[in-house]
Amino acid sequence: MGRTFSTILADINFRQKLIEAHTEEEFKQLILKQTHQLAYEQSKAEKRCDDDNGDGQDYEYEEKLCQFGRGIRGDIFRRLPHYISDYRDGFMDTRTIHKIISTTMFLYFACVLPAIAFGVLNDHNTEGKIDVKKVIAGQTIGGIFYVVFSGQPLLILLTTAPLALYIKIIHIISEDFDLDFFAVYCCVGLWNSLFLVIYALFDVSRIMHWSTRSTEEIFAFFISIAFCVDASGDTIKSFKQYYYSPVCKGNISSERFNISASTLSLPCSRESSILFLLLMLGTLWLSVSIYNFNKTPYLQASKREALADYSLPMAVITVSFIGSYFFGDVELERFQYSERPVFNISQLQKLSTKAVLGSGILGFALSVLFFMDQNITSAMVNNPCNKLKKGPAYHLDLFVVAILNAALSIFGLPWMHATLPHSPLHVRGLADVEERVDQGHVYEIIVKVRETRLTGLFSHILIGLSMFLLPYPLAYIPTAVLDGLFLYMAVTALNGNQMFERITLLFMEQAAYPPNHYIRRVPQRKIHAFTAFQVFQLIVMCVFGYAPVVYLKMIFPFIILFLLPVR
Repeated sequence: MGRTFSTILADINFRQKLIEAHTEEEFKQLILKQTHQLAYEQSKAEKRCDDDNGDGQDYEYEEKLCQFGRGIRGDIFRRLPHYISDYRDGFMDTRTIHKIISTTMFLYFACVLPAIAFGVLNDHNTEGKIDVKKVIAGQTIGGIFYVVFSGQPLLILLTTAPLALYIKIIHIISEDFDLDFFAVYCCVGLWNSLFLVIYALFDVSRIMHWSTRSTEEIFAFFISIAFCVDASGDTIKSFKQYYYSPVCKGNISSERFNISASTLSLPCSRESSILFLLLMLGTLWLSVSIYNFNKTPYLQASKREALADYSLPMAVITVSFIGSYFFGDVELERFQYSERPVFNISQLQKLSTKAVLGSGILGFALSVLFFMDQNITSAMVNNPCNKLKKGPAYHLDLFVVAILNAALSIFGLPWMHATLPHSPLHVRGLADVEERVDQGHVYEIIVKVRETRLTGLFSHILIGLSMFLLPYPLAYIPTAVLDGLFLYMAVTALNGNQMFERITLLFMEQAAYPPNHYIRRVPQRKIHAFTAFQVFQLIVMCVFGYAPVVYLKMIFPFIILFLLPVR
């Protein structure tokens, strides 16, 4: 009897239905229906096993012999029956259509603004060879390609800060050895894609079975820190350039000031730095406040949820308008725009054999970064807490990312892979969320998620149309607002991060601890020891990720990989 009920209750979705039952009779009917369904499934399994033709045994034997590409075949067989429904499910009902529209707008702003920010960074690192226009074009092409051919469409692909760092390393190497940048860039990208194809065909993603919540939490925390570091770096740069300039300190005489202002460009405009800080923090405050508006008692529940869904676009548009209209006379930093060609066909024949082999070393290190980032993000999206129904596709998605980045490398467009926190936030945007109260503590659970390809498709079509908005009106968005977006991503990504929650326990009195399962079952000393060990791993990642020596940062992907055996 115990085994029977444990089998029935093993399904998390069925347990959710039992929780939602209103009467004892409804509870009994749900259990009876589930029992009949399980009995039917088991009878079908027994029939297959007892079949005299031996098809099942031959199939298992074939599976054991043919390991090559088995993961990709399994992903295709698992996801292909749901391909049409991935589009059809976006039009199920009025509430779903509202979710599709709000999530599409969220993804548009959450993707196009980082694309502009990383375009500015790549423009600076490569002396204009990869600029904002290239990043937006690559984001459009890559996003649409991935949505159409991927297995798990809820993943969002972006170029990231580590990828921008690798592009910078390639530019430095090409300058040091007098090599053509686009040829080296293409060669490294093709090596990276070759290794990714090998990983996908030989099911290397199976090692993610050893990737636990601990690894995911550390990596997600590092991404949040990376966003904060980028925003802080731009703020410090603004204050050094304007607020603490030598002119403002009075170290230069008035006569010298006139010369400096005309030739050396040393303006004293402290108001620019103050406005930069206000716009950045204003974007963060407004977006987070609207995001949490559904927790307030104001308006109706549907209107509160709608406001929360549109929190990011509302904050970006509002703060950008305030900064550009009401403070038009204050100098604000905006991204640079150039009319260079978008596509550059790489000429690999310019590279020697040694250069090609050397690029292979860079390509292998880059493939480790792709492999870990892609699979950790996939693991977080396919977490059982998200209650996804259609199944994961680790191997197929990695193969699609490999083919995509090979094409991007040939045309000189920036690389991209699944990224945090955009992918989990995409899932959250398509989800129905309910609040539960346990011993006075309120927590949220996901009831269901609309698994559709429409949001990714529509948002990247809008990003492609944004090419016609360059340089204006997109140039009206100040850099400070982009940094505020980074801070918003960092803050919202920490929601549900148990590592962050356990760090906050160090600053709480014991009576105020939430009634989490690990607090109930694990001694406090072990909780704090485990958290301290996670923090130590995070510090090691930060040391290598932000090392002052550029070539030392190439070890960073292997540090991420090393988290698995350490755990």
